[in-house]
Amino acid sequence: MIQNREKFLEKIATSLNRPFSPTQKPVRNWQHKPEEKKLSHLSIDELMSAFVEQCGRLNNTNVVEVSSGDVKKAVDEAVKQHGGESVALWNDERFRALGLDELYENEWADEGLRVHVWDSNLSRTENFERTNDSNIGIVFAEYALAESGTVVLYSAEGQGKAVGLLPNAFIAIVKKSTLRPRITQAVQEMEREFVEAGKTLPAAVDFVSGPSNSADIEMDLVVGVHGPIYATYIVVSDQ
Repeated sequence: MIQNREKFLEKIATSLNRPFSPTQKPVRNWQHKPEEKKLSHLSIDELMSAFVEQCGRLNNTNVVEVSSGDVKKAVDEAVKQHGGESVALWNDERFRALGLDELYENEWADEGLRVHVWDSNLSRTENFERTNDSNIGIVFAEYALAESGTVVLYSAEGQGKAVGLLPNAFIAIVKKSTLRPRITQAVQEMEREFVEAGKTLPAAVDFVSGPSNSADIEMDLVVGVHGPIYATYIVVSDQ
């Protein structure tokens, strides 16, 4: 049992010149919102520079900026750089819109790469097993955050979150126009996109900042302990 709880809270409310009621919800009356201002003055090209600079501070994270006509080549090169072997990717129309289906339906198969496209007709377990056996996962990011070198991923039908979390290497395709200063602006966009529009939120929203990192044990940094070891962000400049 909490002793003198209401007396304590009343004293705080009095100090802040606020009325006190034990059943009243707190009033949000924040006059200063620095989180909405940081980096918000930057142009899209300046955000791109900040994003690249921050990714340079992350372990094993590479950023490639290309035009839409060069995405296929950039993805193929990234897959080869990460060792090829096997690839998992989303069942996403955006791959076909950029002509990437030519890679995973024809060229990679001819080169001996195993390809798993997330299949909603398979069981969750089978999709996870095939993805876990893949060396590389390829997804699309909804937003990229300049401050932290983060990409934002939505899970949906055909877009299993495991593709960005289980393989050894992770490739995210990002539209340059979706660069945002920081998490504040991305969440505001999502609120407009889903909450204000009355749409259902994605099954999961993942904020991924480069490869998996952990220093929980004796402050020794380990990369890839619970996720990818390598990350490549392919930023499409004219999409």
